Amino acid sequence: MIRKSNRFFQSCVCCGTDDSVIQGPRIDTISPNSVSRRGFVAGALGAGSLLATGLKPARAQAPAVAKPRIDVHHHFLPPFHIEAMMAGRSGSPLKPWTPEISLKDMDASGVSTAILSIVQPGVYLGDIEQAKRLSRQCNEYAAKMVRDYPGRFGLWATLPLPDVEGSLKEIEYAMDVLKADGIGLLTSVGPKYLGDPAFAPVFDELNRRKAIVYTHPLTPNCCDSLVPGIPAGVIEYTTDTTRTIASLLFSGTAARCPDIKFIFSHSGGTLPFLTGRFIQQAKVQKYSFLPNGPMPELKKFFYEIAQGNTPGQLAALLKLAPMSQIMWGSDFPFRPGVEAIEGLAEYGFSAEDLLTINNGNAMKLLPRLKA
Repeated sequence: MIRKSNRFFQSCVCCGTDDSVIQGPRIDTISPNSVSRRGFVAGALGAGSLLATGLKPARAQAPAVAKPRIDVHHHFLPPFHIEAMMAGRSGSPLKPWTPEISLKDMDASGVSTAILSIVQPGVYLGDIEQAKRLSRQCNEYAAKMVRDYPGRFGLWATLPLPDVEGSLKEIEYAMDVLKADGIGLLTSVGPKYLGDPAFAPVFDELNRRKAIVYTHPLTPNCCDSLVPGIPAGVIEYTTDTTRTIASLLFSGTAARCPDIKFIFSHSGGTLPFLTGRFIQQAKVQKYSFLPNGPMPELKKFFYEIAQGNTPGQLAALLKLAPMSQIMWGSDFPFRPGVEAIEGLAEYGFSAEDLLTINNGNAMKLLPRLKA
């Protein structure tokens, strides 16, 4: 029996809007030319309309822009994944998506390459075998986009956690066959966070491979819309990022796996505001694997700025992490790329720092993008 999770359907994926249906045209009536630069058309989607959506032949190469951006937080919504998430449901608040819609916003935002990741709640919907099938399907779909649009896309491959054996097999296939740029994980799987001992074999293998691990939050099991009228995406997503960082840090996973390059979404969630409590926790517990406290580990992590680019958020992040660890992200299609551009401009970064965030750090982490 497949458990139909409510975690996806009770708030708009990633954007934290209310749980009412967003009215608008169906995806099969939307032209990429109808998508504005500052907003994104929303639609009440059914699985049938999405099933008609397929990949189109390769066309344009990366746009010729002086300082191209690399988007490390860019979602793709293959029709079979949405069909699985919507099984037995209707009128869910989803955003329309096709590869062409992604490319239109990328071109408008000066994004040369977007690294693709799936949306929450991921591929585990209560059934392990389904999770393994969906994981492979999603990874192959994105890998085809990488091939069909040369230079425009990369892939954070998904894994069928909580199945450890299945995840190890998918790591091998995604990294060795599909040539994924790294692995994309959600911050929690049911009641377990990423530092849970059950997941240790997965992280040991990723450490052996010196892999990049991108993480994205979701509605956690513990906390869904605790404040009446406030969807989980408004508060709980960013808080779940902080929870999984705490899990990786205080379980010893981060210290045990120093060769994994972690990227955390939304400027680290609420982490920059809780570092004092993390420091105190380390002092009280005296973790042997954190001889100098948590800050050296936290400064090694990478943080992308999608929905984390207001002046207050950026100021707090810059007190936590050096410029070398900050990356550009959009959260497309749930936010247009222009939002991140405007947020960075409002903060007043220097031209050199903007170049570092826009693409410099990503190219150091992913040297293939220099080409």
